[in-house]
Amino acid sequence: MQLPRDETLQALLHDLYLDDSSVDPEVLSSQLLQILRGSANDGDCIAVDERWSGADAVLITYADTVTEQEKPGLQSLRLLVNRHLNPFASVIHVLPFLQSTSDGGFAVASHDQLESRHGDWGDLSALAGGRRLMADLVLNHISASHPWVQQFLCDDEPGRSCVLEASPSTCWDAVVRPRSSSLFTQLCGPAGVRQVWTTFGPDQVDVDWRSPEVLLGFTRLLARMVRHGVRWVRLDAVGFIWKTPGTGCIHLPQAHRIVEVMRHLMDAACSHGVVVTETNVPEQENLSYLVSGREAHLAYNFPLPPLLLEAAISGRADLLNGWLSRWPQLPEATGLFNFTACHDGVGLRALEGLMLERRLLQLLIACEQRGGLISHRRLTSGEEAPYEINISWWSAMADGGIDPAHHQRARFLMTQLLIVALPGVPAFYLPALLAAPNDLGRFRRTGHRRDLNRPQFKAEALERRLQDPDSDATAVTTMLARALDVRKTQAALHPDAALEVLSTGRSDLVVLRRSRHGQVLLAIHNLTPSRLTLALGGFVDPLTGPWVDCLNGSTEALSTLLQLEPYAVHWLIQS
Repeated sequence: MQLPRDETLQALLHDLYLDDSSVDPEVLSSQLLQILRGSANDGDCIAVDERWSGADAVLITYADTVTEQEKPGLQSLRLLVNRHLNPFASVIHVLPFLQSTSDGGFAVASHDQLESRHGDWGDLSALAGGRRLMADLVLNHISASHPWVQQFLCDDEPGRSCVLEASPSTCWDAVVRPRSSSLFTQLCGPAGVRQVWTTFGPDQVDVDWRSPEVLLGFTRLLARMVRHGVRWVRLDAVGFIWKTPGTGCIHLPQAHRIVEVMRHLMDAACSHGVVVTETNVPEQENLSYLVSGREAHLAYNFPLPPLLLEAAISGRADLLNGWLSRWPQLPEATGLFNFTACHDGVGLRALEGLMLERRLLQLLIACEQRGGLISHRRLTSGEEAPYEINISWWSAMADGGIDPAHHQRARFLMTQLLIVALPGVPAFYLPALLAAPNDLGRFRRTGHRRDLNRPQFKAEALERRLQDPDSDATAVTTMLARALDVRKTQAALHPDAALEVLSTGRSDLVVLRRSRHGQVLLAIHNLTPSRLTLALGGFVDPLTGPWVDCLNGSTEALSTLLQLEPYAVHWLIQS
């Protein structure tokens, strides 16, 4: 028998605060649900029949990626999306838009106010018109300028209870680090010098999730977001949020419990809301937030970008095919968030156990040759290891020969079409859709490696680019919009449709068989710069009837031999 939501939430809170006798789970549960009551009306949240469908794609963007004089970024973004990018934006992930002091918005300085250059809460609501918004809950840390930190330094509540004070000792020697900066930072205030946790850097002060005040504060933020159109939430760096001496302080049971609590709160605020976990870690650790079926609805598919990048650059799909053939079987109503480019670099931790060091080194060299940079993290031994590749996906798809543009567009499109053909929800980073190269100018100005792939565009220049029929941006958005339009009509490309990999053991092709409700679709990808001839008899039963290519608009039955251009993609269905 399933317990009512409030009883389940109480049980979760009891487990979470087991060591704190001052916490009454029943009272705290009531407070949390009261905060969320009325945050969104039922009809608004049940505007879709299921949490995701074959019509869904996510557009990832900063609020100020599009700039226009005397106009807030959210307004300029809304105009661009409505004019040119609607097919990619049934869900828009607006990266951190609250006031912040560093790290591209992830050092949040206020849970109440937006950055003025982005606009206000009304502009966020306007962007949500006719679509769903996805927003970040940065759960692990806040800016050193956040009111909680300032209250902590004055020894005032609620900040005194919300900031994680540090007690350096050998019991923290095993802590898993995502950065090479100091784990602890000293801050000075009216109450004297205090030492705090700073997992991600000195301006990002870790919060203390042992205090219910932290959960209450983030629940208020969630309620405000939902009131202004947010239906999907991304739990940023959620694996790091609970610290216990003598452990790696990552993926601890309490972190999983908090994800489960956030799912209950999202369900209370919006019955068809979606919780997405972001954990840039080895694959099984990442999937641990899905396997119970009670935590995240979606998890970022972190092995996909580096494996697909390596395959596209090297022309060898053996590792990619091997990994795809082990696609995880996940509980109902859970799935993967498939992406290539994003606002961060291409994470490398997910490659642990999947790629030999020698081959990884070749990938790093190839990306550096294309203008990329490598960021590192500090290991418990004190040594540093590659953590991510900082490069724009468009630049990464450049040819390694004399002409960088040789096959660049075809190679880029092949990678994006492959994520559309996979189970799960596809996501596209706006600068990548606009075929943006490495932003060397911005990197030189800021010195931040991730800024290579965080460009800004003037609205007028973008308008001209997207109206130019010969531009790479026009070619990319036109082709991908057509693919998404086809995807809506094919039951076999639903996010939950079954997957079978037919190209296991091959290095030249990735062939996927998707099936649902009696329909079968073959997605064929040439991963090489060579023309190939594929005998379809090895993949389809000739007795099942003629096959046509629905992606490329073919209505003629295909012959038994399929001619594949370099980096070509074909979606075959029975006519």
